[in-house]
Amino acid sequence: MHMSSTQHTFMASHSPRVLSLTRRAFSSSSSLGGVSMIQGASRGIGFEFVRQLLENDDKGHVIATCRNPSASTGLIHLKDKFRDRLRIMPLDLTVESSIEASALSIKETYGRLNLLINASGILSIPDVLHPETTLNKVEKSSLMLAYETNAVGPILVIKHMWPLLKIGGGHGTERSAAVVASLSARVGSIGDNHLGGWHSYRASKAALNQLSKTVSVEFGRKKDPIVCILLHPGTVDTDLSKPFQKNVPPEKLFSKEFSVQKLLSIINNVNSHDNGKFFAWDGQEIPW
Repeated sequence: MHMSSTQHTFMASHSPRVLSLTRRAFSSSSSLGGVSMIQGASRGIGFEFVRQLLENDDKGHVIATCRNPSASTGLIHLKDKFRDRLRIMPLDLTVESSIEASALSIKETYGRLNLLINASGILSIPDVLHPETTLNKVEKSSLMLAYETNAVGPILVIKHMWPLLKIGGGHGTERSAAVVASLSARVGSIGDNHLGGWHSYRASKAALNQLSKTVSVEFGRKKDPIVCILLHPGTVDTDLSKPFQKNVPPEKLFSKEFSVQKLLSIINNVNSHDNGKFFAWDGQEIPW
């Protein structure tokens, strides 16, 4: 399966003794900054989140996950540069046991999470999935594949990272609470749908929006120190959008660097009142 800005990371093998020493070192270190996890980090927007988080905070630790870590040369190069602050882990969105394993490993090594970014998603796969231009082209297999990857997977990641986010709160960061940010899309807005088409992608992102909104309500009701938001990055020059860029005006086709810079600004400035909101890259709220 091809995923845009997807998941990756090498799982370093640790003996129980080494793992125990690592855990004690992190828990006893007052200099440990924030702990951020990027799900879908092998390339595209996910990779750019990893890069900017590492370069913007010299104390922060970043966990980059993807399905096939060894295929991401970008992450491998970043690991050479930020060996002590970047950890790469395998995570397959379609296999819940791999999500559980990642959560356990993060708990043992870091004990908490301050930021979780769900960056993976699929729009098209050659000979498998194509954005539908008409109802006649809608297929059950495409609907289910998009839903599993764009909606179900990210919510399962939030489910298993939830205990770590409750512990993390804003500890070690300038934020007042832990943040969960999932990449959605403006085309997932029902209220903003004036063109139709792209049934599978629109529906899966609308599902992600509803699931995330429901999660945010639970976080608020239980008074967990977590802010859950959705983000629209704009049309970004990535592999996901490349087949559909022909009619995009140059000024509306963003670089990964620009989009992620804008999204991180939103993430770093949200507070409890923003829990459950859907923001565009420029900070404007998007209707459901």
